[in-house]
Amino acid sequence: MSAITLSRTSDRFSMLKCQPGNPYPLGATWNGIGVNFALFSEHATKVELCLFDSADAKTESQRVQLSEQTDMVWHGFVPDLLPGQLYGYRVSGPYKPDEGHRFNSNKIVLDPYAKAIGRNIRWAPEMFGYKLGDPQQDLSFDERDNAAFAPLAAVVDSAFTWGDDAPPKIPWHKSVIYEIHPKGFTKLHPDIPESLRGTYAGLATQPVIRHLKDLGITTVELMPVYQHSNDQHLVDKGLSNYWGYNTYGFFAPEMSYDGRGGGTDNVLRDFKRMVRALHAEGIEVILDVVYNHTAEGNHLGPTLSLRGVDNASYYRLVGDSPRYYMDYTGCGNTLNMRHPRVLQFIMDSLRYWVAEMHVDGFRFDLASALARELHEVDKLGAFFDIIHQDPVLSQVKLIAEPWDLGEGGYQVGNFPVGWTEWNGKYRDTVRRFWKGDGGVASELATRLAGSSDLYEHSGRRPYASINFVTCHDGFTLQDLVSYNNKHNEANGEDNKDGTDDNASWNCGVEGPADDPVIKGLRERQKRNFLATLMFSQGVPMLRGGDELGQTQNGNNNAYCQDNPTSWVHWDLNPEQKALLEFVRRVIRIRTEQPTLQRRTFFQGRSIRGKEVKDITFLEPSGNEMTDQAWSAGFVRSLGIRLAGDMIEEKDESGNQIIGDTLLLLFNGHYEAVQFSFPPVPNNYSWELLVDTAEPDMIPHVIRHGVRFELKGRSTALFRSGKDSEWTESQKSNA
Repeated sequence: MSAITLSRTSDRFSMLKCQPGNPYPLGATWNGIGVNFALFSEHATKVELCLFDSADAKTESQRVQLSEQTDMVWHGFVPDLLPGQLYGYRVSGPYKPDEGHRFNSNKIVLDPYAKAIGRNIRWAPEMFGYKLGDPQQDLSFDERDNAAFAPLAAVVDSAFTWGDDAPPKIPWHKSVIYEIHPKGFTKLHPDIPESLRGTYAGLATQPVIRHLKDLGITTVELMPVYQHSNDQHLVDKGLSNYWGYNTYGFFAPEMSYDGRGGGTDNVLRDFKRMVRALHAEGIEVILDVVYNHTAEGNHLGPTLSLRGVDNASYYRLVGDSPRYYMDYTGCGNTLNMRHPRVLQFIMDSLRYWVAEMHVDGFRFDLASALARELHEVDKLGAFFDIIHQDPVLSQVKLIAEPWDLGEGGYQVGNFPVGWTEWNGKYRDTVRRFWKGDGGVASELATRLAGSSDLYEHSGRRPYASINFVTCHDGFTLQDLVSYNNKHNEANGEDNKDGTDDNASWNCGVEGPADDPVIKGLRERQKRNFLATLMFSQGVPMLRGGDELGQTQNGNNNAYCQDNPTSWVHWDLNPEQKALLEFVRRVIRIRTEQPTLQRRTFFQGRSIRGKEVKDITFLEPSGNEMTDQAWSAGFVRSLGIRLAGDMIEEKDESGNQIIGDTLLLLFNGHYEAVQFSFPPVPNNYSWELLVDTAEPDMIPHVIRHGVRFELKGRSTALFRSGKDSEWTESQKSNA
């Protein structure tokens, strides 16, 4: 064992003995007798490990130079260190922003592979590598030490008893995704112990699991749980980065969702317990992840981690002016997917969350930014090639948000096989139809049938389409039917933030209304959106809280509202209770009907000599839609017959799947429409299962030859069955 020479002569630093250690794995790895430290930096000239005695320490107590360098990885093994040890790095090298280098050894920087955060950012001018207020801006150099303010990593003990935990592996076509915020979903829940509200542990409690099971949810999609920064400009306004799309710890669970305190072990264990508890109930856990940018922002941002470790390697810089960052995200920077070590960093992070934390998949924020090889989006980029061949990651659920803010960034339908996508075209079309816009019926039919125009050409299936009407970003469902315009004044940006293109309709009054007619119409519109979502081919994604009638008072960009504006409220009025029951019912119908869960696209033609098509689009007359009818701009109603005996798919045992033949009727017009039923075989009838205009309706059989009055702005679902199948109570309603 050899002693490492300390980089500075000072009485306050004692000598630590250090072995050469190993360059792999990267990060801090405890083996029971000490800790191996490994940090990649291609352009650094020196790396110093700094050890801290506590989160309140003003400076490091020990400093050790990592003199071993292998394949651009600086490494060393320090015996006798234990889990819980706080540490950071000082990385030396050129400070030449005009050449893309921003090393500043006066700044403690976070290990990119930190498995836990022992101290969060404390904002101060020292957190910037340059002198704030200097006329030269980031070309100046700040010599002040930031050790009292910098985020610190913590060494972890990864041991955990998983027992018989196993991934539920819900097939895509049977999945129902539920997007929630890990804090806001439980923060106000009265049946969860107060100390657990807003935490990972809170998500593992029986009230949450019971709600998910009663709804019929198969897959929870958590908004970002990686350690994120609360931007200084938000903190100064008394706000925060509530959504969490500003990551600086890509291996570390967000420490503020621990809630109980007691050190880094609690954060890791509570997260794992949450996953284990949900898995035990057959519920998957998907993480919303942000690898397109980091919390360090543009050239005027703070030095937190990657910027000070090796700016030129980790970030996409402007080719002829590397002082500046390529910004495809609107957040100031973009990770450099062209560098093999950056690709390794992302892949290591993803594998860690699957292998160590047992998550079941990922939703990639602004995923188009990850596909940019040079400038254009390349769906066969290195990132996708690596994931496609990876034996771990290729087997989990992969969801792309298929756009970014750069040129050519809107890539709905263009991601490779193995990927699903948030279908923004589905959202926009469904919103426009129920808003009452004309000329939408043809595209609505395509979206309801699984968006074959987007996915079939590349060999993908209907479940490549993640269908949604609302998500965290934008209006809640309640606000979608209550506001024509955004109301984001509380964000402190003069209502300039957030999109103005919402395709929303307030039903006649902006905001809350007392008029029972308007309130009734809003409830019907919500049922229309939810029924449309659950009865479409593809994978439905429900925004958590929408089934409870949650409002954000018209704020369509509540990213900074960590307060009751964004938190889910559980004290439900009668209308909200009725809505919850409706959502449970339509999800249950979807789950029970194979016809709504197809793995293959409709052919739109007769199959194997049968007289009817697998899907038929109908006019109110009951006849098939004509070219003239499709092109008529005034058409706002549509019928769809789905043949349950023509699914042409087999189940896991190899048996032919047979489902009910279903009839869906949609009326986006304000006046009622008389619909004639398509013919059924002798001794068959149509049973009405759902009518959004009559939420309390009991399913009943419609007599042969009777026309159905589809009320204005409503949806109906029927199934065909033999007359002998109907119960006496159903017959009495016929």
